[in-house]
Amino acid sequence: MVEAFCATWKLVDNKNFDDYMKALGIPFASRQVGNATKTTVIISSDGERVMLRTLSTFRNTECIAKLGEEFDEVTPDDRHVKSTFTMEGDKFVHTQKWDGKETKLIREIKNGKMVMTLTFEGVTAVRTYEKVERRTSFIQGK
Repeated sequence: MVEAFCATWKLVDNKNFDDYMKALGIPFASRQVGNATKTTVIISSDGERVMLRTLSTFRNTECIAKLGEEFDEVTPDDRHVKSTFTMEGDKFVHTQKWDGKETKLIREIKNGKMVMTLTFEGVTAVRTYEKVERRTSFIQGK
């Protein structure tokens, strides 16, 4: 279940993220910021909904949704997408769709770290996070 991912995670490694952002059409200057930014991801759940917060010096985002239910999301690079959170086995999958396109952000726990594999049109990036603290629930609006 998603509870295995409920924690605060700090980015510690990035592989091929620039090529992934380039495939998405993100301009050079924004990619430079994206590559240099060390994000913190906070995942929590209230039993019914999942909250995913991404914090950085560049931009903060927050998504709250039930597993399997589509929701509107504005990504850090300002894409307006239809997103869905699902669990596929022990993987927490975040699917984003827009303009006939789709990207998947697949999170797995490996050796105590959260490994996120991002795929778009044949390009794959991997971002690895270390756990900072455990979280189990959230309060709406906080």
